[in-house]
Formats: sequence, structure tokens, C-alpha cells
Amino acid sequence: MQTREIDASVLEMLMAAAVAAPSIHNTQPWRFGLQADTRSIEVRADSRRALPLTDPDRRAQHLSVGAAVFNLRVAVAHLGWDPVVRVLPDPGESDLLATVQLTMPTGKLPDCRWLYPAVERRHTSRMPFTGRPVPDAVVAEMTEAARAEGARLYVPDFAGTRLLLGLTAAAEARNQADPARAAESRTWITAPGANVPYGIPVTALGPQDAHGRIAMRDFTGRVPIPHLPDQHFERHAQLALLWTVHDRREDWLRAGQALERVLLTATTHAVRTSMLHQAMEWPDLRAAACLPQRRCCPQLLIRFGYGPDGGRTPRASAQTTRH
Repeated sequence: MQTREIDASVLEMLMAAAVAAPSIHNTQPWRFGLQADTRSIEVRADSRRALPLTDPDRRAQHLSVGAAVFNLRVAVAHLGWDPVVRVLPDPGESDLLATVQLTMPTGKLPDCRWLYPAVERRHTSRMPFTGRPVPDAVVAEMTEAARAEGARLYVPDFAGTRLLLGLTAAAEARNQADPARAAESRTWITAPGANVPYGIPVTALGPQDAHGRIAMRDFTGRVPIPHLPDQHFERHAQLALLWTVHDRREDWLRAGQALERVLLTATTHAVRTSMLHQAMEWPDLRAAACLPQRRCCPQLLIRFGYGPDGGRTPRASAQTTRH
């Protein structure tokens, strides 16, 4: 598909793709604006949907916005434009995290355009996976997807997997023992049928692992909220650690774009994914997740495998401002 005009239908397609990105607690912490004279989409952080306790430096918010930026790139390329991205383009506007300019292609369009059908199909799955290993060739594609965006994806061996799962369990225990953090997470849980465009419906939370091997985030804690009974998760989880060499704001945005490219690549192969972010929320546990003998800044832990599709979470309609 190719178009030369940014009309209402084009803008609607771009925004639908952007807001389909994953975000921590489904906070959707982004705002968009159209600079009509330069054909640019501005992507800003929305401070109203921050997590002061879970994400005090807003690193996870930058990851979320980076994922939305990548979806914008995919949609722009799908429509026949060449997306030109600038991250943190104006030091005087700290909330302006990126701009995506729609330019006429001078050569071959970016290969990310082929990921467009996966944008709508990708959903986080908090359900047990079958345990069937994802083929090495698919894992290699996921690894290359991260590298293409300037990040790295480390797939650990058995011992490394146990270490990362242990760090996740330790972080989850701390989160549950901290009443303020637990309460902050619960504010993003919505009742079934509630007409709320943010947060996670109770029906999309998924069960806990009956064996306790995989510490899925427990949003409900000790509060008597109906939830699925514990189930048996896969015996040998497949994990991937997304990391960057540096730990600046631009690296977080880069990691967010890499994350979404990895997730969409997995989706094209019918591989389900979920994010284990808990250990990244505690500085000492995040540091413990660093790869030995490498300059490594862990950003996110991805669980992947085969299994049921994830429950859909709501999305707010993205209203753009025009300049």
C-alpha cells in the first residue's frame, strides 16, 4: 500500500498501530501530536500514567514509548512511507521522547513493514506454555531483531535461566511485601466489563504457577479479587534477557523499539510472549541480572513459548493534536 497524503484514515491507521504496543501495567503512557508542515508524528510521555514506586526513573515508561515508536515505524512503512526517527529531539522538552517523520522513499522500504500484520495479533500471554521448545532458527531471528535495533538478546542456558527466574521470584516477593507498591499495581486492575481504556482486566491476569517455578506478577496480592486457580506451567521455561550496552534515556527508547521488534518477530512464528519485569524494578536485583564479563544493562526479561493466545487488554483511542 502506498499513500502520499496524511488524511484522517492514514492517521487512524498510524495511531491504531502505535497504541497496540505493550506497556507496563497497560498504562499506555504516551501522547501523540502531528506536525503537519514536516509530516512528523510527535511521541510524548504522559506523566499522568506514570508509576512512581514501580518505575521511579521512568525507565519502563521509556521502554513502553519505544515500543509504540516501533509500531509507528512499521505502520508508516506499510503505508509506503519511509519513517525517519529522532529520539529526544529537543533538550528543552523533556516529555518529547521521539518524532517519526513520514518521508518519500528513495530506495527500498524498511524490512519492518512486513511485521505490520503481527501488530494487531500480538498479545501478552500470562498463561502456561506447552513446554515445546522454540526452534533455534526462530530464536536466532528474535536475537537478530534485537540487534537490528541496537540492543541485544541473551538466551541463557539452564543455569542462567534458574538464576533469572530466582531473581524474578525474589523481586516478586519484595513487591508483595511492600504495601505501597502492591497498592500501586492494583490500581491498574479493572473489573470485568468495566469501560476503562487503561489497565489490565482481571480476566487477562492469568494464573500463578502451581509449582512456583515461574513467578508471574500477582497484581491481586492478598486482596480477595476473583482470579484463575493455580496451574502447572512449563517445566523448563524459555527466557531471553533484553539488554543494552549503556543505560541512558536514548538506550531505554532503543530497547523499547528492540523489544517490540522481537515480540512481533515471535508473533509471526506463532510464538507467545510475556514480560517478567519484576527484577528490573530493584537496583540490586537488576544488577545481579547483568551478564558476566560484559558491559551489560538489563532492560527486560521475556518469557516465550507455545501456548494459548493472551487475553486482550483495552486500548485508549489515540487523539492526536495538530500543529
